[in-house]
Amino acid sequence: MPAQIQFYRVKIDDIEALVHAEGSALISTPSDKTIYNMDIELKKAHEAKGNNVNGGDDKDGNDLNEWLPVTASRKANWKHSAFHNVTAMVGAGVLGLPFALSQIGWIPGIGMIIVSWVVTFYTLWQLVEMHEMVPGKRFDRYTELAEHAFGSKAGYWSVMPQQMLVQVATDIVYTVTGGKSLKKCLQLIFPAMANIRQTYYILFFTGLQILLSQTPNFNSLKGVSLLAAVMSLCYSMVAFVASTVRGANHHHGIKYGVRSHTTAGMVFDTLNALGTIAFAFAGHSVVLEIQATIPSTPEKPSKKPMWKGVIFAYVIVALCYLSVAASGFWAFGSLVEDDILISLEKPRWLIAVANFMVFLHVLGSYQVFAMPVFDLIESCLVKHYKYKPGRPLRLISRTAYVALTGFIGMCIPFFGGLLGFFGGLVFASTSYFIPCIMWLAVHRPRRWSFHWTASWVSIIVGVLIAVLAPIGGVRQIILSAKTYRMFS
Repeated sequence: MPAQIQFYRVKIDDIEALVHAEGSALISTPSDKTIYNMDIELKKAHEAKGNNVNGGDDKDGNDLNEWLPVTASRKANWKHSAFHNVTAMVGAGVLGLPFALSQIGWIPGIGMIIVSWVVTFYTLWQLVEMHEMVPGKRFDRYTELAEHAFGSKAGYWSVMPQQMLVQVATDIVYTVTGGKSLKKCLQLIFPAMANIRQTYYILFFTGLQILLSQTPNFNSLKGVSLLAAVMSLCYSMVAFVASTVRGANHHHGIKYGVRSHTTAGMVFDTLNALGTIAFAFAGHSVVLEIQATIPSTPEKPSKKPMWKGVIFAYVIVALCYLSVAASGFWAFGSLVEDDILISLEKPRWLIAVANFMVFLHVLGSYQVFAMPVFDLIESCLVKHYKYKPGRPLRLISRTAYVALTGFIGMCIPFFGGLLGFFGGLVFASTSYFIPCIMWLAVHRPRRWSFHWTASWVSIIVGVLIAVLAPIGGVRQIILSAKTYRMFS
Protein backbone atom coordinates (compact mmCIF):
# COMPACT_ATOMS: atom_id res chain seq x y z
CA MET A 1 0.00 0.00 0.00
CA PRO A 2 1.42 3.46 -0.89
CA ALA A 3 2.69 5.44 2.09
CA GLN A 4 0.34 8.36 1.39
CA ILE A 5 -2.78 6.18 1.52
CA GLN A 6 -1.47 4.43 4.62
CA PHE A 7 -0.99 7.87 6.28
CA TYR A 8 -4.53 8.92 5.44
CA ARG A 9 -5.97 5.68 6.73
CA VAL A 10 -4.19 6.17 10.07
CA LYS A 11 -5.40 9.77 10.32
CA ILE A 12 -8.97 8.80 9.41
CA ASP A 13 -9.04 6.05 12.00
CA ASP A 14 -7.73 8.49 14.64
CA ILE A 15 -10.34 11.11 13.74
CA GLU A 16 -13.21 8.61 13.80
CA ALA A 17 -12.10 7.31 17.20
CA LEU A 18 -12.02 10.83 18.58
CA VAL A 19 -15.43 11.64 17.14
CA HIS A 20 -17.00 8.63 18.78
CA ALA A 21 -15.20 9.34 22.07
CA GLU A 22 -15.54 13.11 22.42
CA GLY A 23 -18.48 14.10 20.21
CA SER A 24 -18.79 16.46 17.31
CA ALA A 25 -17.16 19.38 19.18
CA LEU A 26 -13.76 18.19 18.01
CA ILE A 27 -14.66 19.11 14.44
CA SER A 28 -16.82 22.10 15.13
CA THR A 29 -14.97 24.55 12.86
CA PRO A 30 -15.68 24.66 9.12
CA SER A 31 -12.08 23.83 8.24
CA ASP A 32 -12.09 20.81 10.53
CA LYS A 33 -15.32 19.56 8.97
CA THR A 34 -13.93 19.97 5.48
CA ILE A 35 -10.77 18.02 6.32
CA TYR A 36 -12.81 15.32 8.03
CA ASN A 37 -15.21 14.94 5.07
CA MET A 38 -12.31 14.77 2.62
CA ASP A 39 -10.63 12.06 4.69
CA ILE A 40 -13.85 10.08 4.95
CA GLU A 41 -14.38 10.25 1.18
CA LEU A 42 -10.79 9.13 0.57
CA LYS A 43 -11.26 6.18 2.88
CA LYS A 44 -14.51 5.19 1.16
CA ALA A 45 -12.88 5.39 -2.25
CA HIS A 46 -9.94 3.26 -1.10
CA GLU A 47 -12.22 0.63 0.43
CA ALA A 48 -14.34 0.52 -2.73
CA LYS A 49 -11.25 -0.09 -4.79
CA GLY A 50 -10.02 -2.80 -2.45
CA ASN A 51 -13.36 -4.59 -2.52
CA ASN A 52 -13.61 -4.51 -6.30
CA VAL A 53 -12.97 -8.12 -7.29
CA ASN A 54 -12.08 -7.08 -10.80
CA GLY A 55 -9.49 -4.57 -9.72
CA GLY A 56 -11.14 -1.59 -11.43
CA ASP A 57 -12.92 1.58 -10.37
CA ASP A 58 -15.71 1.63 -12.93
CA LYS A 59 -19.10 1.37 -11.25
CA ASP A 60 -20.85 0.42 -14.48
CA GLY A 61 -18.32 -2.37 -14.95
CA ASN A 62 -19.07 -3.68 -11.45
CA ASP A 63 -22.82 -3.52 -12.09
CA LEU A 64 -22.37 -5.41 -15.34
CA ASN A 65 -20.30 -8.10 -13.59
CA GLU A 66 -23.19 -8.60 -11.19
CA TRP A 67 -25.33 -9.54 -14.20
CA LEU A 68 -22.90 -11.44 -16.43
CA PRO A 69 -23.16 -15.24 -16.08
CA VAL A 70 -19.60 -15.91 -14.90
CA THR A 71 -19.48 -13.41 -12.01
CA ALA A 72 -23.15 -12.98 -11.06
CA SER A 73 -23.00 -15.53 -8.22
CA ARG A 74 -20.09 -16.49 -5.95
CA LYS A 75 -21.66 -19.09 -3.68
CA ALA A 76 -19.98 -22.28 -4.88
CA ASN A 77 -17.78 -24.62 -2.82
CA TRP A 78 -15.23 -27.36 -3.45
CA LYS A 79 -17.94 -29.88 -4.32
CA HIS A 80 -19.27 -27.60 -7.03
CA SER A 81 -15.70 -27.20 -8.28
CA ALA A 82 -15.33 -30.98 -8.39
CA PHE A 83 -18.36 -31.79 -10.47
CA HIS A 84 -17.97 -28.73 -12.72
CA ASN A 85 -14.45 -29.96 -13.52
CA VAL A 86 -15.59 -33.55 -14.01
CA THR A 87 -18.36 -32.34 -16.33
CA ALA A 88 -15.92 -30.21 -18.30
CA MET A 89 -13.21 -32.87 -18.51
CA VAL A 90 -14.83 -36.31 -18.70
CA GLY A 91 -16.96 -35.78 -21.78
CA ALA A 92 -17.21 -37.02 -25.32
CA GLY A 93 -13.43 -37.27 -25.49
CA VAL A 94 -13.29 -40.36 -23.28
CA LEU A 95 -15.44 -42.28 -25.76
CA GLY A 96 -12.87 -41.70 -28.50
CA LEU A 97 -9.83 -42.91 -26.56
CA PRO A 98 -10.09 -46.60 -27.64
CA PHE A 99 -10.18 -45.35 -31.24
CA ALA A 100 -7.03 -43.29 -30.57
CA LEU A 101 -5.28 -46.42 -29.26
CA SER A 102 -6.30 -48.27 -32.43
CA GLN A 103 -4.50 -45.60 -34.44
CA ILE A 104 -1.18 -45.61 -32.57
CA GLY A 105 -1.07 -48.88 -30.59
CA TRP A 106 -1.01 -49.95 -26.96
CA ILE A 107 2.18 -48.47 -25.53
CA PRO A 108 2.21 -45.10 -27.38
CA GLY A 109 -1.52 -44.66 -26.71
CA ILE A 110 -1.49 -45.38 -22.97
CA GLY A 111 1.78 -43.45 -22.66
CA MET A 112 0.31 -40.38 -24.33
CA ILE A 113 -2.75 -40.46 -22.08
CA ILE A 114 -0.53 -40.58 -18.97
CA VAL A 115 1.75 -37.80 -20.25
CA SER A 116 -1.28 -35.64 -21.06
CA TRP A 117 -2.76 -36.28 -17.61
CA VAL A 118 0.46 -35.21 -15.86
CA VAL A 119 1.04 -32.15 -18.05
CA THR A 120 -2.54 -30.86 -17.84
CA PHE A 121 -2.71 -31.53 -14.10
CA TYR A 122 0.32 -29.28 -13.69
CA THR A 123 -1.00 -26.54 -16.00
CA LEU A 124 -4.36 -26.61 -14.24
CA TRP A 125 -2.56 -26.06 -10.94
CA GLN A 126 -0.85 -23.04 -12.51
CA LEU A 127 -4.19 -21.52 -13.52
CA VAL A 128 -5.69 -22.04 -10.06
CA GLU A 129 -2.66 -20.42 -8.42
CA MET A 130 -2.68 -17.42 -10.78
CA HIS A 131 -6.38 -16.67 -10.24
CA GLU A 132 -5.61 -14.47 -7.23
CA MET A 133 -1.90 -13.81 -7.46
CA VAL A 134 -2.48 -10.03 -7.30
CA PRO A 135 -3.78 -9.00 -3.83
CA GLY A 136 -7.31 -7.63 -3.97
CA LYS A 137 -7.88 -8.74 -7.56
CA ARG A 138 -9.40 -11.84 -9.13
CA PHE A 139 -8.83 -12.95 -12.71
CA ASP A 140 -12.28 -14.38 -13.28
CA ARG A 141 -11.79 -15.10 -16.96
CA TYR A 142 -9.04 -16.65 -19.03
CA THR A 143 -8.71 -13.40 -21.00
CA GLU A 144 -8.28 -11.29 -17.84
CA LEU A 145 -5.32 -13.40 -16.76
CA ALA A 146 -3.84 -13.14 -20.26
CA GLU A 147 -4.19 -9.36 -20.18
CA HIS A 148 -2.27 -9.25 -16.90
CA ALA A 149 0.47 -11.53 -18.25
CA PHE A 150 0.93 -10.13 -21.77
CA GLY A 151 -0.61 -6.67 -21.70
CA SER A 152 -4.13 -5.44 -22.34
CA LYS A 153 -4.41 -5.73 -26.12
CA ALA A 154 -1.83 -8.43 -26.78
CA GLY A 155 -3.14 -10.63 -23.96
CA TYR A 156 -6.79 -10.31 -24.91
CA TRP A 157 -6.43 -10.84 -28.65
CA SER A 158 -3.90 -13.66 -28.35
CA VAL A 159 -6.04 -15.73 -25.98
CA MET A 160 -9.69 -14.77 -26.54
CA PRO A 161 -9.98 -16.28 -30.06
CA GLN A 162 -8.37 -19.52 -28.91
CA GLN A 163 -10.56 -19.84 -25.83
CA MET A 164 -13.70 -19.11 -27.84
CA LEU A 165 -12.70 -21.68 -30.44
CA VAL A 166 -12.35 -24.25 -27.66
CA GLN A 167 -15.78 -23.41 -26.25
CA VAL A 168 -17.53 -23.34 -29.62
CA ALA A 169 -15.74 -26.43 -30.95
CA THR A 170 -16.64 -28.39 -27.82
CA ASP A 171 -20.28 -27.39 -28.13
CA ILE A 172 -20.32 -28.46 -31.79
CA VAL A 173 -18.81 -31.85 -30.94
CA TYR A 174 -21.23 -32.26 -28.03
CA THR A 175 -24.12 -31.41 -30.33
CA VAL A 176 -23.04 -34.21 -32.68
CA THR A 177 -22.45 -36.55 -29.73
CA GLY A 178 -25.87 -35.83 -28.24
CA GLY A 179 -27.62 -36.53 -31.52
CA LYS A 180 -25.66 -39.73 -32.22
CA SER A 181 -26.11 -41.08 -28.68
CA LEU A 182 -29.85 -40.43 -28.63
CA LYS A 183 -30.22 -42.07 -32.04
CA LYS A 184 -28.25 -45.13 -30.91
CA CYS A 185 -30.30 -45.39 -27.71
CA LEU A 186 -33.66 -45.30 -29.47
CA GLN A 187 -32.49 -47.65 -32.23
CA LEU A 188 -31.55 -50.27 -29.65
CA ILE A 189 -34.89 -49.97 -27.86
CA PHE A 190 -37.10 -49.39 -30.91
CA PRO A 191 -35.48 -50.95 -34.03
CA ALA A 192 -38.26 -49.48 -36.20
CA MET A 193 -36.76 -46.03 -35.63
CA ALA A 194 -33.52 -46.95 -37.39
CA ASN A 195 -34.47 -45.01 -40.53
CA ILE A 196 -34.87 -41.66 -38.77
CA ARG A 197 -32.09 -39.33 -39.87
CA GLN A 198 -29.42 -38.26 -37.40
CA THR A 199 -30.17 -34.66 -38.38
CA TYR A 200 -33.49 -34.80 -36.53
CA TYR A 201 -31.84 -36.04 -33.35
CA ILE A 202 -29.33 -33.20 -33.51
CA LEU A 203 -32.20 -30.78 -34.07
CA PHE A 204 -33.99 -32.12 -30.98
CA PHE A 205 -30.79 -31.79 -28.93
CA THR A 206 -30.43 -28.20 -30.13
CA GLY A 207 -33.98 -27.39 -29.05
CA LEU A 208 -33.29 -28.65 -25.53
CA GLN A 209 -30.11 -26.58 -25.40
CA ILE A 210 -32.05 -23.44 -26.28
CA LEU A 211 -34.20 -24.02 -23.19
CA LEU A 212 -31.23 -24.80 -20.91
CA SER A 213 -29.28 -21.81 -22.21
CA GLN A 214 -31.65 -19.47 -20.40
CA THR A 215 -30.07 -20.49 -17.07
CA PRO A 216 -29.00 -17.06 -15.76
CA ASN A 217 -25.47 -17.73 -14.49
CA PHE A 218 -22.73 -20.32 -14.05
CA ASN A 219 -23.55 -21.11 -10.44
CA SER A 220 -27.18 -21.77 -11.37
CA LEU A 221 -25.93 -24.71 -13.44
CA LYS A 222 -24.78 -26.65 -10.39
CA GLY A 223 -27.71 -29.08 -10.49
CA VAL A 224 -27.35 -29.70 -14.23
CA SER A 225 -23.59 -30.01 -13.88
CA LEU A 226 -23.91 -32.50 -11.01
CA LEU A 227 -26.22 -34.70 -13.10
CA ALA A 228 -23.80 -34.47 -16.03
CA ALA A 229 -20.82 -35.40 -13.84
CA VAL A 230 -22.63 -38.44 -12.42
CA MET A 231 -23.69 -39.51 -15.92
CA SER A 232 -20.11 -39.23 -17.23
CA LEU A 233 -18.82 -41.49 -14.47
CA CYS A 234 -21.68 -43.96 -15.00
CA TYR A 235 -21.37 -44.32 -18.77
CA SER A 236 -17.59 -44.61 -18.49
CA MET A 237 -18.04 -47.52 -16.08
CA VAL A 238 -20.69 -49.07 -18.33
CA ALA A 239 -18.30 -48.82 -21.29
CA PHE A 240 -15.52 -50.37 -19.20
CA VAL A 241 -17.60 -53.27 -17.87
CA ALA A 242 -19.35 -54.01 -21.18
CA SER A 243 -16.06 -53.89 -23.09
CA THR A 244 -14.39 -56.18 -20.55
CA VAL A 245 -17.22 -58.71 -20.75
CA ARG A 246 -17.29 -58.54 -24.54
CA GLY A 247 -13.53 -59.00 -24.75
CA ALA A 248 -13.60 -61.98 -22.40
CA ASN A 249 -16.32 -63.75 -24.41
CA HIS A 250 -15.20 -62.85 -27.95
CA HIS A 251 -11.46 -62.56 -27.78
CA HIS A 252 -10.49 -64.77 -30.70
CA GLY A 253 -9.37 -63.10 -33.90
CA ILE A 254 -8.93 -59.64 -32.40
CA LYS A 255 -6.07 -57.73 -34.02
CA TYR A 256 -4.20 -55.13 -32.01
CA GLY A 257 -2.12 -53.59 -34.74
CA VAL A 258 -2.75 -50.05 -35.90
CA ARG A 259 -5.72 -49.40 -38.20
CA SER A 260 -3.83 -48.28 -41.28
CA HIS A 261 -1.63 -50.51 -43.41
CA THR A 262 0.25 -47.83 -45.33
CA THR A 263 2.99 -45.56 -44.06
CA ALA A 264 1.05 -42.42 -44.96
CA GLY A 265 -2.07 -43.76 -43.26
CA MET A 266 -0.21 -44.60 -40.07
CA VAL A 267 1.36 -41.13 -39.96
CA PHE A 268 -1.98 -39.37 -40.40
CA ASP A 269 -3.68 -41.67 -37.88
CA THR A 270 -0.96 -40.94 -35.33
CA LEU A 271 -1.52 -37.20 -35.76
CA ASN A 272 -5.29 -37.60 -35.41
CA ALA A 273 -4.82 -39.71 -32.26
CA LEU A 274 -2.75 -36.95 -30.66
CA GLY A 275 -5.60 -34.51 -31.24
CA THR A 276 -8.20 -36.97 -29.93
CA ILE A 277 -6.25 -37.38 -26.68
CA ALA A 278 -5.74 -33.62 -26.41
CA PHE A 279 -9.50 -33.11 -26.81
CA ALA A 280 -10.07 -35.34 -23.79
CA PHE A 281 -8.21 -32.78 -21.61
CA ALA A 282 -10.19 -29.72 -22.64
CA GLY A 283 -11.47 -28.43 -19.30
CA HIS A 284 -8.80 -25.77 -18.77
CA SER A 285 -10.63 -23.20 -20.86
CA VAL A 286 -13.32 -22.91 -18.15
CA VAL A 287 -11.18 -23.39 -15.02
CA LEU A 288 -10.89 -19.70 -14.11
CA GLU A 289 -14.59 -19.19 -14.79
CA ILE A 290 -15.39 -22.10 -12.45
CA GLN A 291 -13.12 -20.66 -9.77
CA ALA A 292 -14.86 -17.30 -10.17
CA THR A 293 -18.03 -18.84 -8.70
CA ILE A 294 -16.26 -19.61 -5.40
CA PRO A 295 -16.22 -16.91 -2.67
CA SER A 296 -12.82 -15.63 -1.59
CA THR A 297 -11.34 -13.69 1.32
CA PRO A 298 -7.73 -13.05 2.33
CA GLU A 299 -8.17 -15.62 5.10
CA LYS A 300 -9.90 -18.19 2.86
CA PRO A 301 -8.79 -17.72 -0.74
CA SER A 302 -10.78 -19.49 -3.44
CA LYS A 303 -7.79 -21.54 -4.57
CA LYS A 304 -8.08 -23.88 -1.56
CA PRO A 305 -11.59 -25.24 -2.27
CA MET A 306 -10.93 -25.02 -6.00
CA TRP A 307 -7.79 -27.15 -5.79
CA LYS A 308 -9.55 -29.67 -3.55
CA GLY A 309 -12.22 -30.03 -6.21
CA VAL A 310 -9.63 -30.29 -8.98
CA ILE A 311 -7.79 -33.14 -7.24
CA PHE A 312 -11.05 -35.05 -6.81
CA ALA A 313 -11.94 -34.45 -10.46
CA TYR A 314 -8.55 -35.55 -11.76
CA VAL A 315 -8.72 -38.82 -9.85
CA ILE A 316 -12.03 -39.47 -11.63
CA VAL A 317 -10.41 -38.47 -14.95
CA ALA A 318 -7.57 -40.97 -14.53
CA LEU A 319 -9.99 -43.74 -13.53
CA CYS A 320 -12.34 -43.18 -16.45
CA TYR A 321 -9.77 -42.49 -19.19
CA LEU A 322 -7.44 -45.41 -18.58
CA SER A 323 -10.21 -47.94 -17.93
CA VAL A 324 -12.28 -47.01 -21.00
CA ALA A 325 -9.29 -46.67 -23.34
CA ALA A 326 -7.72 -50.00 -22.35
CA SER A 327 -10.91 -52.08 -22.16
CA GLY A 328 -12.37 -50.68 -25.38
CA PHE A 329 -9.24 -51.36 -27.42
CA TRP A 330 -8.81 -54.77 -25.78
CA ALA A 331 -12.37 -55.79 -26.70
CA PHE A 332 -12.43 -54.63 -30.35
CA GLY A 333 -8.82 -54.12 -31.36
CA SER A 334 -8.17 -52.11 -34.50
CA LEU A 335 -11.84 -52.35 -35.55
CA VAL A 336 -13.18 -50.23 -32.69
CA GLU A 337 -15.45 -47.33 -33.73
CA ASP A 338 -14.58 -43.68 -33.04
CA ASP A 339 -17.25 -43.81 -30.28
CA ILE A 340 -16.84 -46.95 -28.15
CA LEU A 341 -20.56 -47.08 -27.34
CA ILE A 342 -21.33 -47.39 -31.06
CA SER A 343 -19.17 -50.55 -31.17
CA LEU A 344 -20.91 -52.11 -28.18
CA GLU A 345 -24.20 -53.84 -29.01
CA LYS A 346 -24.96 -56.25 -26.13
CA PRO A 347 -26.60 -56.32 -23.73
CA ARG A 348 -28.89 -54.04 -25.73
CA TRP A 349 -30.68 -52.51 -22.76
CA LEU A 350 -27.42 -51.63 -21.00
CA ILE A 351 -25.86 -50.02 -24.06
CA ALA A 352 -29.11 -48.12 -24.65
CA VAL A 353 -28.97 -46.80 -21.08
CA ALA A 354 -25.30 -45.87 -21.48
CA ASN A 355 -26.03 -43.91 -24.66
CA PHE A 356 -28.85 -42.10 -22.88
CA MET A 357 -26.39 -41.28 -20.08
CA VAL A 358 -24.07 -39.74 -22.68
CA PHE A 359 -27.00 -37.74 -24.00
CA LEU A 360 -27.76 -36.39 -20.50
CA HIS A 361 -24.09 -35.67 -19.87
CA VAL A 362 -23.55 -33.59 -23.00
CA LEU A 363 -26.77 -31.68 -22.29
CA GLY A 364 -25.11 -30.34 -19.14
CA SER A 365 -21.54 -30.19 -20.40
CA TYR A 366 -22.61 -28.12 -23.40
CA GLN A 367 -23.83 -25.43 -21.02
CA VAL A 368 -20.64 -25.47 -18.93
CA PHE A 369 -18.61 -24.70 -22.06
CA ALA A 370 -21.19 -22.26 -23.40
CA MET A 371 -21.23 -20.01 -20.31
CA PRO A 372 -17.94 -18.19 -21.14
CA VAL A 373 -19.29 -17.63 -24.67
CA PHE A 374 -22.54 -16.20 -23.33
CA ASP A 375 -20.49 -14.04 -20.97
CA LEU A 376 -18.41 -12.64 -23.84
CA ILE A 377 -21.36 -12.07 -26.18
CA GLU A 378 -23.50 -10.35 -23.58
CA SER A 379 -20.62 -8.23 -22.31
CA CYS A 380 -19.82 -7.11 -25.87
CA LEU A 381 -23.45 -6.26 -26.69
CA VAL A 382 -23.86 -4.21 -23.51
CA LYS A 383 -20.50 -2.42 -23.54
CA HIS A 384 -20.00 -1.75 -27.25
CA TYR A 385 -23.52 -1.74 -28.67
CA LYS A 386 -25.28 -0.30 -25.61
CA TYR A 387 -27.93 -2.99 -25.33
CA LYS A 388 -29.77 -3.05 -22.03
CA PRO A 389 -28.91 -6.05 -19.81
CA GLY A 390 -31.97 -8.19 -19.30
CA ARG A 391 -33.92 -11.29 -20.25
CA PRO A 392 -34.67 -10.27 -23.89
CA LEU A 393 -30.96 -9.80 -24.62
CA ARG A 394 -30.15 -13.15 -22.99
CA LEU A 395 -32.92 -14.93 -24.90
CA ILE A 396 -31.95 -13.63 -28.35
CA SER A 397 -28.17 -13.84 -28.05
CA ARG A 398 -28.05 -17.31 -26.49
CA THR A 399 -30.66 -18.75 -28.84
CA ALA A 400 -28.69 -17.48 -31.83
CA TYR A 401 -25.49 -19.10 -30.55
CA VAL A 402 -27.12 -22.47 -29.84
CA ALA A 403 -28.82 -22.46 -33.23
CA LEU A 404 -25.48 -21.78 -34.96
CA THR A 405 -23.67 -24.66 -33.22
CA GLY A 406 -26.60 -26.95 -33.99
CA PHE A 407 -26.52 -26.04 -37.68
CA ILE A 408 -22.78 -26.66 -37.92
CA GLY A 409 -23.20 -29.98 -36.09
CA MET A 410 -25.79 -31.07 -38.63
CA CYS A 411 -23.52 -30.13 -41.52
CA ILE A 412 -20.34 -31.93 -40.34
CA PRO A 413 -21.24 -34.74 -37.90
CA PHE A 414 -17.84 -36.48 -38.09
CA PHE A 415 -17.10 -37.32 -34.46
CA GLY A 416 -13.62 -38.84 -34.79
CA GLY A 417 -12.30 -36.23 -37.21
CA LEU A 418 -13.72 -33.35 -35.19
CA LEU A 419 -12.00 -34.61 -32.03
CA GLY A 420 -8.62 -34.78 -33.75
CA PHE A 421 -8.95 -31.50 -35.63
CA PHE A 422 -10.22 -29.31 -32.79
CA GLY A 423 -8.15 -31.15 -30.17
CA GLY A 424 -4.96 -30.17 -31.91
CA LEU A 425 -5.98 -26.80 -33.29
CA VAL A 426 -6.98 -25.04 -30.07
CA PHE A 427 -7.35 -27.45 -27.16
CA ALA A 428 -3.63 -28.10 -26.95
CA SER A 429 -2.92 -24.40 -26.55
CA THR A 430 -5.41 -23.61 -23.78
CA SER A 431 -4.70 -26.81 -21.82
CA TYR A 432 -1.02 -27.54 -22.48
CA PHE A 433 1.07 -24.46 -23.10
CA ILE A 434 -0.70 -21.09 -22.68
CA PRO A 435 -0.88 -21.49 -18.85
CA CYS A 436 2.87 -22.22 -18.83
CA ILE A 437 3.70 -19.20 -20.98
CA MET A 438 1.67 -16.98 -18.65
CA TRP A 439 3.37 -18.51 -15.62
CA LEU A 440 6.82 -17.82 -17.09
CA ALA A 441 5.84 -14.26 -18.02
CA VAL A 442 4.44 -13.43 -14.58
CA HIS A 443 6.68 -15.35 -12.15
CA ARG A 444 9.91 -15.51 -14.17
CA PRO A 445 11.24 -18.66 -12.42
CA ARG A 446 14.97 -19.27 -12.26
CA ARG A 447 16.35 -21.11 -15.28
CA TRP A 448 16.50 -24.90 -14.83
CA SER A 449 14.36 -24.71 -11.67
CA PHE A 450 11.45 -27.16 -11.41
CA HIS A 451 8.76 -24.75 -12.62
CA TRP A 452 10.96 -23.43 -15.44
CA THR A 453 11.71 -26.95 -16.66
CA ALA A 454 8.16 -28.27 -16.21
CA SER A 455 6.71 -25.27 -18.02
CA TRP A 456 9.02 -25.64 -21.01
CA VAL A 457 8.38 -29.39 -21.27
CA SER A 458 4.64 -28.71 -21.27
CA ILE A 459 5.07 -25.99 -23.90
CA ILE A 460 7.03 -28.28 -26.21
CA VAL A 461 4.49 -31.12 -25.87
CA GLY A 462 1.58 -28.76 -26.43
CA VAL A 463 3.07 -26.99 -29.45
CA LEU A 464 3.85 -30.32 -31.15
CA ILE A 465 0.23 -31.43 -30.66
CA ALA A 466 -1.12 -28.08 -31.84
CA VAL A 467 0.96 -28.15 -35.03
CA LEU A 468 0.63 -31.82 -35.98
CA ALA A 469 -2.78 -33.03 -34.78
CA PRO A 470 -5.04 -30.88 -37.03
CA ILE A 471 -3.45 -32.48 -40.10
CA GLY A 472 -4.68 -35.91 -39.05
CA GLY A 473 -8.07 -34.52 -38.08
CA VAL A 474 -8.60 -32.94 -41.49
CA ARG A 475 -7.74 -36.22 -43.21
CA GLN A 476 -10.21 -38.10 -41.00
CA ILE A 477 -12.96 -35.61 -41.86
CA ILE A 478 -12.19 -35.96 -45.59
CA LEU A 479 -12.38 -39.76 -45.38
CA SER A 480 -15.71 -39.59 -43.52
CA ALA A 481 -17.12 -37.00 -45.95
CA LYS A 482 -16.70 -39.37 -48.91
CA THR A 483 -19.70 -41.42 -47.77
CA TYR A 484 -21.73 -38.57 -46.28
CA ARG A 485 -24.68 -36.66 -47.73
CA MET A 486 -25.62 -33.27 -46.27
CA PHE A 487 -28.39 -33.49 -43.64
CA SER A 488 -28.65 -37.25 -44.11
